[in-house]
Amino acid sequence: MNQGKKVLGRGLGAYFGDAPTPPVATSPDEIRLMDPTVRVNVVLMVPVRNIRPNPHQPRKEFDELRLQELADSIRQHGLIQPVTVRYVGEDRYELISGERRLRASRMAGIDSIPAYIREADDEQSITFALIENVQREQLNPIEVAYGYQRLLEECALTQEEVADRVGKNRTTVTNMLRLLQLPPVLQQALKSGRISIGHARALITVESERLQEDLMAKIIEGDWSVRQVEDHVRGLTARKAAKNKVLSKKEQQDLELIQLSNRIRQRLSTKVSIRRKQQGGEIRIEYYSNDDLDRILALLEPSA
Repeated sequence: MNQGKKVLGRGLGAYFGDAPTPPVATSPDEIRLMDPTVRVNVVLMVPVRNIRPNPHQPRKEFDELRLQELADSIRQHGLIQPVTVRYVGEDRYELISGERRLRASRMAGIDSIPAYIREADDEQSITFALIENVQREQLNPIEVAYGYQRLLEECALTQEEVADRVGKNRTTVTNMLRLLQLPPVLQQALKSGRISIGHARALITVESERLQEDLMAKIIEGDWSVRQVEDHVRGLTARKAAKNKVLSKKEQQDLELIQLSNRIRQRLSTKVSIRRKQQGGEIRIEYYSNDDLDRILALLEPSA
């Protein structure tokens, strides 16, 4: 394997490189006296007000109850695990990872928290935040998909490169990105866990948004398995294909003959068949008695 290849899924160190054991600066005066160029690979006690949120944070929803529990713990014991930030100048820092810890520290009224300073560009900041949340299973599928999309758009990566960064195969990345094709109602159901990724992937192939929402309701109400949804969608697809089938010229002619024989049968109230021949064809009309024959002949005769 290429040693220069970046693979975050196999350890963040593969992406950021091995860092030396960081020194610790606890005094605000010490921090201010530090040369900004060396404010990397160190743990500093940074004022919470000097840390701005990560604009690339893929996680959008936070459980307020669990956040309050974390705040209570931090208030009692302090923040044990440092957040990770990057220095942006003028004693200001931007969060890379640790959004919950930063929010909980603010809720707890903590003035300064330990922060590990890393040197990171926008791509690394997006990827680091994404990987931390994915590895801790803190993101819902839609948040993961939007994280991948940001890597594609904001960092100009290919799907192959995104897969490489996050330690997934390309198919996984592609399938996650396809979830963003779902209408908002289905995305919300997936985010809340009312439907699974398997359910969502089956629903993507349904063209009608209305039908997607109807099927989602059936999935939730009937507790459908993924296999049930897939079978149902296959049935819908087969019926639509049969309805929209383009008939060949011969099939179209045969259909016309069937329709014509049905019209004659209804008119004469007896069995009628029409058969095509190389030149012309024949019409066969059945009768069941002499009286029946007289009845049919009377119907065929022109009215006076």
